[in-house]
Amino acid sequence: MNTVKLTFVFMLALTMNVFAQNPNNDPNLAASSLLDPDDHALILIDHEGQMAFAVQSIDIQTLRNNTGLVAATSKLFEVPTIITTVAERSFSGPLFQEITEYYGDASQHIDRTTMNSWEDKRIVAAVKKTGKKRIVLAGLWTEICVTLPALSALEDGYEVYVITDASGGVSKEAHDMAIARMIQAGVVPITSMQYLLELHRDWARADKYVDVTNLAKRYGGAYGLGIDYISTIRAWDKESGDKKH
Repeated sequence: MNTVKLTFVFMLALTMNVFAQNPNNDPNLAASSLLDPDDHALILIDHEGQMAFAVQSIDIQTLRNNTGLVAATSKLFEVPTIITTVAERSFSGPLFQEITEYYGDASQHIDRTTMNSWEDKRIVAAVKKTGKKRIVLAGLWTEICVTLPALSALEDGYEVYVITDASGGVSKEAHDMAIARMIQAGVVPITSMQYLLELHRDWARADKYVDVTNLAKRYGGAYGLGIDYISTIRAWDKESGDKKH
């Protein structure tokens, strides 16, 4: 328990001292194409067991991990998030637990029959209700249930981003060709860790610093291990120093 407390104190001190608010930082200088928490809606599409069984373009555990990072990021930054399933109770099965951990109210999920979620009026209405003209998508499968709504939303005048490593296709070629097709049409590809760091963007934003690093430690692979390593080692050093006095 003491180690946990010391780690938290260290991280907070690091935030307030090393990454203290820099008067030179001006978010207005950033490219307008960069995502901010308040400028987009997120749609997570069909991250369900039956859909995942056929995915071959990415390791399933990696897919689940990345999907969890995206869901956690949207929850942390309060991004309007739409969760949609396809034939959940009759065919595709339950959502990944990595999503329901953060969005567990099934009454708020939209279950469809159409493969193109943009052809379901409830999805379009939900997006319009957010008031956002920028949409971020991730889902299964990339070549159908991500590509079709991405192209449809583009045609309706939305800016569309796709999180490629929180999506998966029935083969690597299917996934890659779907991403290529979307890019040719104007979709912007991003990745799950990029989504987290692009929304946070400034380590001087102390109110989210600890939460962001905790998500990186949980979902961030080697990057997360590095954060945990240095924070824990320094906390142990401080603990050892305190015991000497």
